[in-house]
Amino acid sequence: MDKNGPAAAPAPGDVEHPRAAMLDTFPADEVVRLLLDEESAAIKAAKACAAQIAQASRLLAERLTAGSRLVYVGVGTAGRVAALEAAECVPLFGLPPSLVVSVLAGGPHAIARTVEISQDSRREAEQRMRKVAVGPGDVVCAVADVGISVFLRAAMEYAHFRRAHVVLVTCAPPPPAEDGGALADILIQLDPGPEIIAGATRLKTATTIKLVLSSLSSAAFVQLGKTYGGLMVDVRPTTPRTWKRAIQIVARLCRLSEPEAEKLIKKAGGRAKVALVIHHARVNASRAKELLVQHRGSLRAIVGDIDLTG
Repeated sequence: MDKNGPAAAPAPGDVEHPRAAMLDTFPADEVVRLLLDEESAAIKAAKACAAQIAQASRLLAERLTAGSRLVYVGVGTAGRVAALEAAECVPLFGLPPSLVVSVLAGGPHAIARTVEISQDSRREAEQRMRKVAVGPGDVVCAVADVGISVFLRAAMEYAHFRRAHVVLVTCAPPPPAEDGGALADILIQLDPGPEIIAGATRLKTATTIKLVLSSLSSAAFVQLGKTYGGLMVDVRPTTPRTWKRAIQIVARLCRLSEPEAEKLIKKAGGRAKVALVIHHARVNASRAKELLVQHRGSLRAIVGDIDLTG
């Protein structure tokens, strides 16, 4: 055993795939078919952990309701997938940017390039966790495509020291206690199998992680009332694209023309869900906001089932 813990078993990405022995001799269409066929294993791997993903989503919804945050932590490919998830959550579900943050080994410029040395730095992990002020009640979602790196382990240790909750999403073999297993309050252990191109975790391994992270966060936001049916009623119109989406949602749920819907959203201070409460509950913006607080953000609890037929 070295100072960083026991030697880990080979990660799925480093195992040679039996169907890839003659990969370099295949025509392009067969290579593409094989790669896409393998992606189906990502869905199976994620579905196998549905119970743990749901458990993590309930924890996240509970902590966000209490005012805590979601902090993604990762290195390399897994860290970049997590950073993308963090960036997309905020505008789609109307969250303050401070509620979902990401910590990536190597910092923001590691999005576009590999920074190997950062993956082995405890000091950098602690510094970055301090910088985002991880604290009691936060949910720290640590993500690993291969073994638990020094950076990731140190980040999880810091999270526990600060009394945060830790969710570990990993495609690596089950981590022993001293290598991260005991640090996870919820362990989501994924097994997508070996990659067609050994070591290329940006393939189905990354797909598996993306599926888990997007399912986990989306399920939490549904519990928080961020949707009505399958519509993102809490979308904040901050760009032309999100304005268009908000207008279409309000127009549909209120049976208004798009110009009328836009006017209503502006009356609601740029908040589509407030606009919907104003219209259906026949109240002003101030009262609509009060009702949303009283009903913990649930539009359905205020307006009931909106008939969209006819």
